[in-house]
Amino acid sequence: MDYNYLDISKMIDHSLLNPVMTDAELDAGCRLARDYRVASACVKPYYARRCAELLAESGVAASTVIGFPHGGHKTAVKLAEARQALDDGATELDMVVNIGKVLSLDWAFVREDIRAVAETTHQAGAIVKVIFENCYLRDEHKIRLCEICAELGADFVKTSTGYGTGGATLEDLKLMRRHSPPSVRIKAAGGIRTLDALLEVRSIGVSRSGATRTAQMLDECKQRLAGIAL
Repeated sequence: MDYNYLDISKMIDHSLLNPVMTDAELDAGCRLARDYRVASACVKPYYARRCAELLAESGVAASTVIGFPHGGHKTAVKLAEARQALDDGATELDMVVNIGKVLSLDWAFVREDIRAVAETTHQAGAIVKVIFENCYLRDEHKIRLCEICAELGADFVKTSTGYGTGGATLEDLKLMRRHSPPSVRIKAAGGIRTLDALLEVRSIGVSRSGATRTAQMLDECKQRLAGIAL
């Protein structure tokens, strides 16, 4: 095998965004993220401070979402969300583009919306991931978004929120990788539910994936690696 446990665990942003999750479930999810040594736990915005406290000095980032899930917030509101999240200790922010503006081809608005959040996030030394929600877009929209994100120095481009009509597809991930420079990483979200699916997207250049079945995927990873060791 061409990977070790951390190669795989550090691909995962453990997703804790379900609107009906209780505080107790969010606590448990953050502890799971810490125990499995994933890349980050991605939580609902109000919970970011508690998440950062639970993950302190663990090597697992506290992450949250901006303009979630539809991207239709005014830019000033997205900025306020980003500043609050950063103040609360989040170090990775997943922001949704204004989907309607993308479909309207108002690229100046879309660019400024992304720029404002990316600039604020980077000034704080944090990471920004830009969510496209590909299920609503045509390839030309996705390509232009990749170009804009590259121009603005986004850290990641991301397929989906997980709450649209579709999630990550291999075709979209390949397109995003092809139209993004190496400095912009790719995050898959929506539908990556098995270790084999995670390994498949890794093979085409995906660096991160949102996941809710983190424990099952990483337990299987441990089992496979133990089998190789034997």
